[in-house]
Amino acid sequence: MRIVLAPDSFKESMSAAQAISAMRDGVRTVRPDAECVGVPMADGGEGTVDAVVEALDGERVTVEVADALGRPVRATYGYVPDRRLAVIEMAAAAGLELIPPADRDVLVASTFGVGQLISHALDLGAAELLIGLGGSATNDGGAGMLTALGVGLLDAADAPLPPGGAALTDLHRIDIDGLDPRLAGLRIQLACDVTAPLLGPTGASAVFGPQKGATPAGVARLEAALGRFAAVAGAAHADTPGAGAAGGLGFALLEFLGATSRPGVEVVAETVGLEQALRGASWVFTGEGAVDAQTLMGKTPFGVAQVAARTEARVVIFAGRVGADASVLLDHGVDEIVEITAAGTPLAEALRTGPQSLTRAAADFLRRHYGC
Repeated sequence: MRIVLAPDSFKESMSAAQAISAMRDGVRTVRPDAECVGVPMADGGEGTVDAVVEALDGERVTVEVADALGRPVRATYGYVPDRRLAVIEMAAAAGLELIPPADRDVLVASTFGVGQLISHALDLGAAELLIGLGGSATNDGGAGMLTALGVGLLDAADAPLPPGGAALTDLHRIDIDGLDPRLAGLRIQLACDVTAPLLGPTGASAVFGPQKGATPAGVARLEAALGRFAAVAGAAHADTPGAGAAGGLGFALLEFLGATSRPGVEVVAETVGLEQALRGASWVFTGEGAVDAQTLMGKTPFGVAQVAARTEARVVIFAGRVGADASVLLDHGVDEIVEITAAGTPLAEALRTGPQSLTRAAADFLRRHYGC
């Protein structure tokens, strides 16, 4: 019997690799003869670097870059030398969680550090980038990233603009002559579950600006500034789904660097070879910390089920918490949902004992199905 173990991380409890180890221990307790194939998964957000590095035997690279407010921060990305593939979570450099709430200022926040990560990956010889968009502190349309890569964003006096989205109101000219030539021919895939365009009522500023601390006046100012950016760029991608992701970083990557964008879990599944691993498998065990009806909106367990639908593997989701509405997943290719935590368990204890609970749940599942 072949079982593919393809979980996401269980947030604050265990990484995807640790979840695979826990599942494998449970399987071996009941079916020591089973072939267990571990394929760590993620949905393009937190944990994507870890999942790809573990799956492809890559390495973690840590470098000092600028955070969203220009302060030094140690950021880690993944690199797979055999494939010349770099995996970057933009939040590692320009993430909201890196900025204390009292310091946040979305008007001046910049993606410059993301550009520094890309440049460093090019130094290593990267020919392909996988960039996870999400968790940003920024709303600069990717302007900071472009600046770090050699693009000049200039005002009417031909002076460089200061960092941040609000400064784009004064944009007069975009000089791409200095764009890093190593970007030519680079394949860039965006792992992005946001379908927002750059501008408008469903765009970067209107939808996500308030989440980053923008007041109504600030939202209006950022909207006008990104509108100016798009106008000067002669934008072809302002309305492309995902252009508004990560405060408009998606726009710059699509417009200036020729990136392509797909749902995060699809990109990760393809990168780590999930479908190939599922060929000939009886079961795929997936899961994450919590599942509910929102899991259908691009979360890892649903993505795994979609891939499994192209094979003969049956799908089991293990989760620390199962929402009352999670049963809808049973209509979308999922065979069973298993809650690994006993009702009434305090959260702190559930997080601490997550691996043991997952091991026990995997073993119990196989006992129920095979009478072992």
